[in-house]
Amino acid sequence: MDRRAFALKTKTHIDDRILELADPIAEDLGLRIVRVRVMAGKRRTVQIMAERKSDGLMGIENCEALSRELSATMEVEDPLDDAYVLEVSSPGIDRPLTAFEDFTAYEGYLARLELDRMVEGRKRFRGVLAGVENGHVDINLDGDDENTASVPFDWIAEAKLLITDELVAEGQKKKEAAKAAANKNEEEE
Repeated sequence: MDRRAFALKTKTHIDDRILELADPIAEDLGLRIVRVRVMAGKRRTVQIMAERKSDGLMGIENCEALSRELSATMEVEDPLDDAYVLEVSSPGIDRPLTAFEDFTAYEGYLARLELDRMVEGRKRFRGVLAGVENGHVDINLDGDDENTASVPFDWIAEAKLLITDELVAEGQKKKEAAKAAANKNEEEE
């Protein structure tokens, strides 16, 4: 598969291989893989961040289901030579932004972008996401009320939301809406 097709979800070829295994499983479970990282250490850790397609949340039962299904597949496919720990989690409130659509979904929120090259003497940009257009991500720069940087998506090496009161409030609203929808479904059954 084309490396750019994975956008910012992976960094290495091993990450790519695990994403290839995890993506169809997540799809079947109604989930979207946000990021895959294989981290070195005393014992390797395969970290998978995912979220429900329906509401962007990820409950414990979703983590367990994805972990169970992915463990069975990885046991057969054996993408890593060494022993590893599989860690499936939510992307969290200060989530990484790994797909072009993320920059639209989180428009208006504070983020940090790190580029793979220098632009105007810098690689890091911090500010409020201001939209996307023609493959570029716009960001209103912190401390510069008059300038918006327009960065080609392909130049972004890493991006993530930064915690603000507005982001916390939005996350709480999403949780409450998901809980209300679950309660309504239980009442209807």
